[in-house]
Amino acid sequence: MRQEIVQLEQLEKTVLFKIGATPITAGPLVTALITVAVAFIVARIVGEVLKRIRDRAKRGTAALYIVEKLSTYGLIVLGLFAGVSALGVDLSSLAIFGGALGVGVGLGLQGVVKEFVSGLVLIFDEELRVGDYIELEAGQRGVVHEIGARATRIRNNDSVDILIPNSQLIQGTVTNWTLRGHTRRIHVPFRAAYGVDKETVRDAVLEAARAVPFTLPDSPTYRTQVWLVGFGESSLNFELVVWPRLEAVKRPNAMQAAYTWAIDDALRKAGIEVPTPQHDLHIRSVFGEQGDDARRALRLEPPTGSASKGRRAKASSNDAAEEALRPSAPEDDETEPPADGGRRRKPSA
Repeated sequence: MRQEIVQLEQLEKTVLFKIGATPITAGPLVTALITVAVAFIVARIVGEVLKRIRDRAKRGTAALYIVEKLSTYGLIVLGLFAGVSALGVDLSSLAIFGGALGVGVGLGLQGVVKEFVSGLVLIFDEELRVGDYIELEAGQRGVVHEIGARATRIRNNDSVDILIPNSQLIQGTVTNWTLRGHTRRIHVPFRAAYGVDKETVRDAVLEAARAVPFTLPDSPTYRTQVWLVGFGESSLNFELVVWPRLEAVKRPNAMQAAYTWAIDDALRKAGIEVPTPQHDLHIRSVFGEQGDDARRALRLEPPTGSASKGRRAKASSNDAAEEALRPSAPEDDETEPPADGGRRRKPSA
């Protein structure tokens, strides 16, 4: 037994390697590793607790996010310094190590350091915060969920996470659709046949747009309007100009589809024709027949009755309007979609 104890003592005193002039033995090395591991574990626990508090908070989420990141990074750095001290290394003697690290950064780690520093800038920058809906030059769009040490994670409306290097958000052009929490104006194009009453078109579309649940009520600042913007080959070109609520702005595709659906229902209900491109065909002679006889030979007789009557219909269910108001998917949503791919039914009362 004594022999084993002596062997352990000798092992603890055995010099494994040196850092500068400081010999490193097994005992201090184990202590340092345990110190660093505990620091990482504590940093992770603190980060999770602060994240849960931030998720439940209604205000001050940006400040809580900064506290979360600074606490996590700070605990890790303190753990590393404590581990180095446990080795018995004089921190002032790390100048040589710092010089070597600087050479390493210059040769191969500048990309990592660049992304880390860019992440710190984004955390303190008020122009881009967690919860904002952004669009990049490449076309990616989504809600900012996390600004990490290397990349920023955004989640699009299909619940797909996209990792964007932090430096791209610093150097590139980023459109923040929800900066300062404001809405934005959108333009929805549609067409109507030549000869229609423009006021009838305007009134029908305005009524339909205001009935969409996420349209802001008219005010001196936000007004829903219908503009005549051009003359097409076979139609008058209009635009619905409307201000939606902030939650709908974060779902631009569903929002656009909801207004398009509502416009189509309104035009059908009002009996307004939506034209399709047409070309005039002048027939002089077909199989020896001319005029109406030639058209009948080719079965090109005009359809009986008004074309607009066939478009009259009741307003249908607008699924896109429901999608635009759907809350964002939870952070750790692991719910499987329905096996048949259909919509989930609400439980009966």
